[in-house]
Amino acid sequence: MRSPAQPDPVDVPPEHALLVVDMKGYSRIPEARMAPARFDLDSILDTVFDQSGLDMPRRVDGAFDDTGDGGIFVLPARDTTRLVDPLLGHLNAALSRYDKKARLRSGPEIRLRASVHVGPVSLPDRRSRAVVEACRLVDSEAVREALDAAEAHGAYLASVVSEIAFRRTVRDGRTLDLDERHFLRATARVDGKPEFEEPCRLLVPGVSPVLLGPSITDAAGPRPSSAPAPAPAHGAANRSSPEAAHRGPVMNFLGAMDRPTVIGELDTLNLDQRQR
Repeated sequence: MRSPAQPDPVDVPPEHALLVVDMKGYSRIPEARMAPARFDLDSILDTVFDQSGLDMPRRVDGAFDDTGDGGIFVLPARDTTRLVDPLLGHLNAALSRYDKKARLRSGPEIRLRASVHVGPVSLPDRRSRAVVEACRLVDSEAVREALDAAEAHGAYLASVVSEIAFRRTVRDGRTLDLDERHFLRATARVDGKPEFEEPCRLLVPGVSPVLLGPSITDAAGPRPSSAPAPAPAHGAANRSSPEAAHRGPVMNFLGAMDRPTVIGELDTLNLDQRQR
């Protein structure tokens, strides 16, 4: 009989929900201000966990790891939805309140990247691929770019949700205030880690995917073909042909337009500037 402290390597560990947070620019904070900034972040997280109906993981159980500029939180798998909704929204709101009302003038801003993931995790050692993936997600270029965009739009949090966590929560209809329209599909990649490439969903609370998308290099979506588009046939288009089935939308602008802005993807745009 094997010891409980030495589980069989073939055993799959129980599934857990994972939240990883990382503070932007923490290493550039003057050393004398690092501890106060981290104390303020911990206080914010305590409040947000309580608001979201979640128990704060304890270090003694191996369910929390202080990473210096953030932390790794391991929760029961049943809490995955609450980490996405409402925690991410509460966290952005709390960071905003802190910046506007509680932060000392000499204190640094707190802007966060966060990742939500779910998978097998062994405790208390946390030696699990799911933990590595959650940390890679929070370090990905996609969420870094999302945080830059968040800052430009007055938000304080950029979050990335793994595809498996997204499917089990948002897509399965378990979230109360968020649905698929609030998320931007992207691919998570990490500089210097070519083996890591995972689909994910980006969420910046209060910033729509339409505004977020142009800032994300690896945002998912149709890419323009390198091959030239076939010339349209003269006369009416044959809508049943394979070429017609792959054409983009047809837009008719009835009337003059003064400095128009068109949002979307156009295969071909023909402008008739003749005066009528």
